[in-house]
Parts: sequence; C-alpha cells; structure tokens
Amino acid sequence: MKQILYRLSEHRYLCRDEARTLLQDIAEHKYNEAQIASLITVFLMRNISVDELGGFRDALLDMSLPVDLSDYPSIDIVGTGGDGKNTFNISTAACFTLAGAGYHVVKHGNYGATSVSGASNVMEQHGVKFTTCIDVMRRSMDACRIAYLHAPLFNPALKAVATVRRNLAVRSFFNILGPLVNPTRPRYQLLGVYSLSLARLYTYAYQDIGLRFGVVHSLDGYDEISLTGEFKIALPDREKIYTPEMLRLPRTQESDLFGGDTPADAARIFDAVMRNTATAAQRNCVIANAAFAVQVICPEKKIDDCLAEAAESLESGRALATLNKFIEINGR
Repeated sequence: MKQILYRLSEHRYLCRDEARTLLQDIAEHKYNEAQIASLITVFLMRNISVDELGGFRDALLDMSLPVDLSDYPSIDIVGTGGDGKNTFNISTAACFTLAGAGYHVVKHGNYGATSVSGASNVMEQHGVKFTTCIDVMRRSMDACRIAYLHAPLFNPALKAVATVRRNLAVRSFFNILGPLVNPTRPRYQLLGVYSLSLARLYTYAYQDIGLRFGVVHSLDGYDEISLTGEFKIALPDREKIYTPEMLRLPRTQESDLFGGDTPADAARIFDAVMRNTATAAQRNCVIANAAFAVQVICPEKKIDDCLAEAAESLESGRALATLNKFIEINGR
C-alpha cells in the first residue's frame, strides 16, 4: 500500500488489473483503516481514471453476491452522493414513483455517507428488513415492480470500508463505484453526479458496460435534477442542457430540498411526497427525476409525456400504493 500511495500522490495511475487487485485486498482486510483513509484522501486530490474505475468495478462485481432478476427490464435511479446538499431522498422517491407508473425498478442503496439519510435509512424508517432472499425480491417485483438491495449485504468490499467512510464523512471513490455495482446488473440506469467531470467519466464507463443510461448533473452542484437552475443530461446518443422552465416547472430554492437533521425528518418528507401532500417544490423535483428515468427506458417518448406519467403516479395514489405493498412484502 505504501508504494501505491506514493504513486497516486504523484498523480500517476493504476492499470485496470492493479486497481482490481487493490480492491480485492481491501475486501480481504489486508490494509488497516488508516491506510484506507489515506487512499480515499489521495483520490480526493485527483480524478479517478476510466481504467481504475473499471478495475474497482470488476473486483466488486466478482465478489458480489449474484442476484438474477434479468427477466425484469429494470432500472436503477441513484446519485453518487458527495454534493454536500443534504437533500431529502429524491432518487428513492423517484423509484417508487416510477414503479407506480408501471416500470420495474431495482434500487441498490446504502446508508447515508455524506448526508443525513441514504436510501437504506429511509427504508429502515419504514420497517423494511434488508434481505438477500431472491424469493422475497421476486415477490416484490411481481407484486409492486420494485425490489431493494442493501449494498453491504451484496458487496463485501463496501461493507469492509463502511466504518472508514462513515467516520471520514467525505465523498470518495466508493461513492463513484456504488452506482456501477448493482449486482442485478439492471438494463437501465439514471445516475446523478455532482460534477461535469464525473458526468464524462460515467458516460465512458456506461458505454463500456453497454447499458442504456442517463447521467444528470445540476450545474449548481446537485447530484440529481434539483430544479434550482440549469441541469445537463447525457444519454447514449445525445447531451442537452435544460432549464426548469423548459419543463414548464418553477425553479426551486436550496431550502426547498433540505432533508432535515435526522433520518426521521427525511422519512417524513419522503412520505409526504408519496402521499402527494409535499410542497410543490419537493413534488416537482421527484417528478422531474422520475420523468427522465422514463425517457431512459423509452427514448422515443417526449419529456412532456414522461412528466405527465410521473405526475399521474403520485396524483392517482399509485406511487403510495406501491410503497405500501412494498413495505407489506419487505417489512419485519
């Protein structure tokens, strides 16, 4: 590890095989927490390369618990985290909105590392029991079109560094890896990133993987469509910058999206969105993210139609019914 840290601190790069071996060694507890923290710090000082990202991804998928849900044409909606905005659980709410609209979703999530509430926090607030049981996941997919995978149960390397990540409480290359290692290997993914450089990195990575993707970045730093200003979306065949006005939606303020001081606060906002009693800003933000997920799955659809589908899922109560059925199947 010492030689690796020296190399990386000199802005030199690992090849794909070296990166793969490094992460395998981390998962096997060959390095102590101080060394892992130093590694995370080095990657804060310089960008990760496509080869390094690919090697880390290879290692995690090799070691992950395989889950075969390939007969469901599923999407995952996820953000990298690390934007420092502490928003409520927008992508998780968008997942249930999307499932309520009739699309299959396989959400791969974790506890919040750089925010108060990650997807796993809000699931726990609803009494969801994390499981690796494929029968439970299939029942969930059949009954309500959504399954949830708590990342540490499926990715040993992520579990091995959980304490370091939590104590550092800064974004790391593990945030970057998370969206790429859903063990179900979903057919589609909508990913939110906190910088344009990351958007480019993921675009190259997704092209290499060969799945249908959308990478979104709000130009004021959010790792999701925040509607606080302009945002960019990269698709396999095009890139475009949108304003909220182009979607016929009003702009939001940063305070509109605040997730609260505890997971319970964030869960209350999440529930309000599902019940269609949230503020217009909270509701619109979820609808916008769900709408672009629809367009990733169905690129022939106009964004106005995708927005209408997402809004109808919330307004009709189908998103809430989906959540309630999911809790019934996955609850303790």
